[in-house]
Amino acid sequence: MSLNGKRIGFGLTGSHCTYDAVFPEIEKLVLAGAEVLPVVTFTVQNTNTRFGDGEDWIKRIEELTGNKVIDSIVKAEPLGPKIPLDCMVIAPLTGNSMSKFANAMTDSPVLMAAKATLRNEMPVVLGISTNDALGLNGANLMRLMATKNIYFIPFGQDDPIKKPNSMVARMTALSDTIISAIEGKQLQPVIVERYKDGV
Repeated sequence: MSLNGKRIGFGLTGSHCTYDAVFPEIEKLVLAGAEVLPVVTFTVQNTNTRFGDGEDWIKRIEELTGNKVIDSIVKAEPLGPKIPLDCMVIAPLTGNSMSKFANAMTDSPVLMAAKATLRNEMPVVLGISTNDALGLNGANLMRLMATKNIYFIPFGQDDPIKKPNSMVARMTALSDTIISAIEGKQLQPVIVERYKDGV
């Protein structure tokens, strides 16, 4: 399947350390001919960290996709009825946003976009980046894995010794995961080595 002409919502949440792994994958979607609509949480917009300033990340994703960010719940709601998506991606997905999504809390533009996409019975692809996937958030992870029309970028432990509960998606598998999700299938295996052959 080609992604050419597909409308992909792309949600960023506040795992700032993961953006450098995500942005090359956004570029691949654009180069494949997809229309990418960026959606950001309030944390992405307003937080400056050692990994970069919020306004710089916003500028970068707008330049990359050629579209203005969707930065409010009101702006995200039309992605259900008026501007339907072929797929909604959230990558990185923090543990905080994951717990809210699993418990039907819609308090950010990204979660509204995901909810609107599920309402249309279209796929939502999640790329997790959380320090407690094998801790308290494990129940939320499993709830989402068992939910219809939700798919995961394959993920694994990023540092089993120092952070044994932490799991991060292998972002290089993002495009393949989207293609499988649009076809109604979960890319397998879903539990992988986080880093393999340098990726």
